[in-house]
Amino acid sequence: MSRAEDRTATTARPHENLLERARAVMPGGVSSPVRAFGAVQGDPPFVARGRGATVTDVNGREYLDLVGSWGPLILGHVHPEVREAVERALADGTTFGATCAAEVELAERVLERFPFADRVRFTSSGTEACMSAVRLARGATGRKRIVKFEGCYHGHFDALLVKAGSGLATFGTPSSAGVPPEFTELTDVLPLDDEQALRTLFEQRGSEIALVAIEPLPANAGLLVQRLEFLQLVRELCSAHGALLLFDEVISGFRVAPGGMTELTGITPDIVTVGKIVGGGMPVGAYMGPAALMDQVAPLGDVYQAGTLSGNPLAMAAGIATLDVLGRGDVYKRLEALGAYLEAGWASALARSGVSGSVARVGSILWLCLQEGSPPRAFSGVRPEGASLYAGLHAELMQRGVWMAPSAYEVAFVSAVHDEAGLDRAVAALGESLAAVAAGAAT
Repeated sequence: MSRAEDRTATTARPHENLLERARAVMPGGVSSPVRAFGAVQGDPPFVARGRGATVTDVNGREYLDLVGSWGPLILGHVHPEVREAVERALADGTTFGATCAAEVELAERVLERFPFADRVRFTSSGTEACMSAVRLARGATGRKRIVKFEGCYHGHFDALLVKAGSGLATFGTPSSAGVPPEFTELTDVLPLDDEQALRTLFEQRGSEIALVAIEPLPANAGLLVQRLEFLQLVRELCSAHGALLLFDEVISGFRVAPGGMTELTGITPDIVTVGKIVGGGMPVGAYMGPAALMDQVAPLGDVYQAGTLSGNPLAMAAGIATLDVLGRGDVYKRLEALGAYLEAGWASALARSGVSGSVARVGSILWLCLQEGSPPRAFSGVRPEGASLYAGLHAELMQRGVWMAPSAYEVAFVSAVHDEAGLDRAVAALGESLAAVAAGAAT
């Protein structure tokens, strides 16, 4: 059979064969590794639609969604105002490869929330934003070295794909094949929450460092909540040695506060990267900073960065609508209350089960930490046995209609359309799932 004939036959297969079809045409059957469910039990369902706080798979089964497309859907699926904004934009075109008015409007809204910054440049993903921030820092300082922290994930570009979190943590891979050592030999990796290691590096190489990149709320290798004093020290050392500080707020930006962790900590970085929520469910990233720095980006300066689909009208419209809704009333108070409600319920379920664990939370971001003691602040403190327990727990939760991230290292997200009744369902499902896993282990 020819390849063309095979494709024709493949498209005629019923929904039950979707996974087989996907694996025949995409690596692992997915467009992003963690989606393959390789670190948990069972096969990944195929999502047909999302509405509010739920998703429904192609077999018609509905789940309470605590993934939220990995963070962007702070207003839930198909929020009426976001949908209307995208439909209006769609009527005029999907992309122009030219500047549109919506770019200006979204840029103004972003900068209102991050007042340290004067300029913002849109990209199509958080990876692109972080990659561009590294290039800008090197161009602005004339230095080559960059610093990151173990467990922090800044996208899948070569220079920062070293001891990262997310899918790399899930698969226990410290880096990636295909990344030449020459690309990362100028990248220093430090443990989180280690002041002495940080001081020592700056003593040895401070004059060579162009950029220190950190998630002020690391959320790709568990939720590793950092001490304010540690983040302040990072800022102080960068300033003292002429290095730039990047706050990667792709996850925390607009999520934990209008101005993200930059607002909550009161620390002023040199560059902030955002993504996810800023696109309202559409592919968007951005990096921002003071005019003196950002004006070194082309066309004003000689640091080049471009993107055909960057600033496309559909993504800009979705972002504007999302930030406008978030700016009204008590949305953030509601998110905080819902996050606290689920945290208390999950903590109680863990305590009743006798399973060692705790719940780390900042606002509407939560992480089930399945190990003894308090949640760690450094990735080295995340124990592998928690991932083993989570693999079975995840399958039980999915069977009970609760959609959780297929990785023990990923977090859960509460949206503004969740309610206490739905979260009660998530708490009950966790209690039942813990009991089922324990019973299975005993047999």
